[in-house]
Amino acid sequence: MGVRVSSPVDKQQHVRERTDALLRTFLPHYRAQLAAAVLRRLSGERGPREPAGAQLLRSEKLPRVREHRGALAWLRGRPPRWQPVFCVLRGDGRLEWFRQQEEFESGGRPLGSVALTGFALGTSLRGVRPAEDHAQERPAALPEVPARFPLLLRHPFRQPLCFSAGSAELQRAWRLALQSAIRLRDTVLQRSQDPAARAFLDAVRLYRQHRGHFGEDDTTLGSDAEVSPAPGSPARALPAPVAPTAPPLQVLTAVLMRELLPDLRAKAVPGLRGAAWTELLDTVYAAVLAEASAGLRAFQPEKNELLASLERTVRADLDQTLQLRARAAGRIRAHVQGALEPRLRRTLDAQLPGVARTLLGAAGAALDAVRSLLAGAVDRLTRRLRGRPSGARLRREVYAFGVMPWDPELMQRCYQEAEQCQGHLVGLTAPFGFRGTRSLVFAIQDLAQQLMADAVATFLQLADQCLTSALDADQTLRQLERVKGLVLKKLSWDSEQARWSCSQSWLLAVLLPFTLSQLRPGQAELLEAQGDGVAEMEGDVAAGIYEDVVREVLLQRIDAELRKVLSASDTSCPLTDCTEAPLAQEGAGTGPV
Repeated sequence: MGVRVSSPVDKQQHVRERTDALLRTFLPHYRAQLAAAVLRRLSGERGPREPAGAQLLRSEKLPRVREHRGALAWLRGRPPRWQPVFCVLRGDGRLEWFRQQEEFESGGRPLGSVALTGFALGTSLRGVRPAEDHAQERPAALPEVPARFPLLLRHPFRQPLCFSAGSAELQRAWRLALQSAIRLRDTVLQRSQDPAARAFLDAVRLYRQHRGHFGEDDTTLGSDAEVSPAPGSPARALPAPVAPTAPPLQVLTAVLMRELLPDLRAKAVPGLRGAAWTELLDTVYAAVLAEASAGLRAFQPEKNELLASLERTVRADLDQTLQLRARAAGRIRAHVQGALEPRLRRTLDAQLPGVARTLLGAAGAALDAVRSLLAGAVDRLTRRLRGRPSGARLRREVYAFGVMPWDPELMQRCYQEAEQCQGHLVGLTAPFGFRGTRSLVFAIQDLAQQLMADAVATFLQLADQCLTSALDADQTLRQLERVKGLVLKKLSWDSEQARWSCSQSWLLAVLLPFTLSQLRPGQAELLEAQGDGVAEMEGDVAAGIYEDVVREVLLQRIDAELRKVLSASDTSCPLTDCTEAPLAQEGAGTGPV
């Protein structure tokens, strides 16, 4: 193609300067949010416990991509041609392809390898759309070589990868495996309980807000490489791939690429589009990825020292800090409530009920599918056991249950229920500037998978108590039926809790950025007028108090709306029925059946 925005040296220097500028602006936000995360955790340790917690056992298995292998054809070269390859989907969410299966089995080097973070999968060239709409002006070229059963991996800033399966059945198997891998790779940060992960996500959001972007979107979909430990530390659920430039920083790279796009469009040769434009994006993306990786990797030792220091200093000043924040929040609250009412009442009254109903419905449908799938699987198991198998076979049948949460084929029905709402939510949330429906759907799918894993773990522990030599086959079957009833009751309770929590958190994700953008003009003046140390606080600390107050006010409105929707559907509200937790007297799955 030979098209260049500038000389390679100039381009590399420009990327380095922009990346350095991003990190200089981003890292202060990250430091402040690390402090906020530590404060949140320590204050939470003092808070009251929930009156009724989860009834199911928490599965100890971390979500992980299920490995998948098989022969495909890979589109490569100019002109593009199909090359037979052997593909391997790794447990860390990386796709590799080899010339032959024998090369893979002998430990040979792959022809290609890609981490699936940020990709979208299409199985029809006509139906494929970019994961984001950044390149609409200069669309990426689609392969022109026909394929009967294509698997097209698209990324907003990278060249597409096109494979083809040998049959519709093989295409479906690969589609389910790749979709599951993309989701699990993309949502590691969202699922993490690590304070550093929460701090990183908040820092990205604040960085973008300071640059005028308040609308929530899918920017923070990415792996845990941004917050993962240094090489040699204990492995995480989805470890960063081992590579000379690891750890990659997909989230920060995506943020910077969005900022660079206007420059790229302005400086590119007029008419640059298709494969040439995609090649340019891919080249710049690789350069940004390398620079961001080096920059944030250099911050890791400071981050580790900062967390250790914060643990000591925040704990020592915890009472004074909480009192100061409480006084400031009390004075700010009245202003926020007064400002929200006239500015947001019309929008909230018109849009919030529909969004709440849709979210509750989507989460409820996915979790109902989990219950139905689990009940059907137990029924099939007991029917097979009526054939009076040997003790060894009986145990194998029961413990085969353990693969169910990690099998994309088995879980597909639950995932499809979550996907049904995506188109509807796009329209409902548009007035709030929300463009994160992909993240939202992924979150519901993650929730369905986690609840299935918890239900399976609970069933297996309780069933293990039934599988003793002292019981005959009929007694065992009766006990398994009782276990089924207990687990389904626990699952129903946990599902309602999860449905409420998921809907509440995503309604807040929709409303909070929009509300902050509406209140932004008066925020600085309000904080400066507080005195009592608030005005002297660092910008992110004072803004954090303000945001906490806005969040609290919004949650009151969100909870009221959720109660209204649940009341209209004759569904009990988890917040008001905590005293009626099922099977509380029978234990949470740890006692004898």
